[in-house]
Amino acid sequence: MKTFLALTLCTLSVSAQQIQTLPAHGGAGPQALTDVFNLPVERLGPDDLIGLSVYDEPELTRTIRVNSDGNLRLPMIKRQIQAAGLYPSELEKEITRALIEEHLLVDPIVTVSVAEYRSRPITVIGAVKNPLTFQATGKVTLLDAISQAGGLTAEAGSEILVTRANTSDDSSSSPLIIRVPLHGLIDGVDPALNITLAGGEEVRVPDAGRIFVLGSVKKPGAFLITDGSESSVMKALSLSEGLDSFSSRNAYIYRVEGGRGSRSEITVPLRKIMDRKSPDVPLVANDILYIPNATGKKASLKALETSVLVATGLGAALIYTTR
Repeated sequence: MKTFLALTLCTLSVSAQQIQTLPAHGGAGPQALTDVFNLPVERLGPDDLIGLSVYDEPELTRTIRVNSDGNLRLPMIKRQIQAAGLYPSELEKEITRALIEEHLLVDPIVTVSVAEYRSRPITVIGAVKNPLTFQATGKVTLLDAISQAGGLTAEAGSEILVTRANTSDDSSSSPLIIRVPLHGLIDGVDPALNITLAGGEEVRVPDAGRIFVLGSVKKPGAFLITDGSESSVMKALSLSEGLDSFSSRNAYIYRVEGGRGSRSEITVPLRKIMDRKSPDVPLVANDILYIPNATGKKASLKALETSVLVATGLGAALIYTTR
C-alpha cells in the first residue's frame, strides 16, 4: 500500500511539473494546449494569445500571440494567417489548409484554444469604487461591468455613458455614446437598459452635479443632485434644513457662465418665494446659493468660493445627497 501511494504521488508531481514548464510565449511543447486553456470561445482579435496543438508535431505545438494586424506568423509556414475575426475552430481550418498547401503535412490534426484575451477590453471609470479594465469573455452586461468595478460610489450621477465604436460604413464616424438612466438600470424597470457589452466599450459613470448652500441656513454645505431632476432654491433650503432666525429677505445665486470661469450674480426674492408670491428659481450644477444675514451685508465672492472648496474637501462631513 505504501509503495502504491508513493508511486501515485510521484506521478502527480511529474504531471504538475509538465504543466508548469509548458512554454508560455512560443517554443515547442509535446502536450496539447487544450488540456491547459479553457477560456470561453469568442472571436479572436489582435493581441490575443492562442494555444496551438498539431498532433504528433511537437515543433508546431506552442502558444502564439496574434499580432497587431490580426495575423499569425507560424514556424515553417511562409504566409501569414489571418486570425482576427475568426473563432478558434475556424482558425484550425485555416492553419490546416496552410500546412497542406505548403506541403508540410499530409493530413494534420490541428487544435486551437484561447490562452488569453486582450482584444476585448471593457474600461469602467468615473464614480465607481475600483476603476478598471477587463476582458469581455462570455456574456458581459452593463451591470456585470459595474459589479466588476466594485459598484457605484455615493457621488454617482443620474446616468451612465457607454461609448463604443460606430459600426457604420463611414470610417470617419464618431464613436457611439449610449446614455443609460441609472435608476432605471438599477431598479430593473426596463431590462433592455442592461445592455450587453462585446468588448471595446468604455463605461463612464459621471459624478453627480453639486450645489452649494451657504450663509444663514441651519446646515450649510454641498449637496449632490443624484436623482436626475432639476434642483431649485426651495429644494436646496429643505436639504440645508431651512433658514436660521437671522436671514435676509433676499438670496443670491452665483453661477459660472459659459467657459469663462467667472461667476455672475442672480438676485433671488427669497421671502416672496417662501410666501408663494414668486415662482421658485431653478438651480444648476455648481451653483452657489448664498443667504446673507438679516443685516443684508454680503460676504465677498472670494470668501464664498473658499467655503465651497472647504465643503468639497471635507467630503462626507458636508456633502448630503438628494437620492
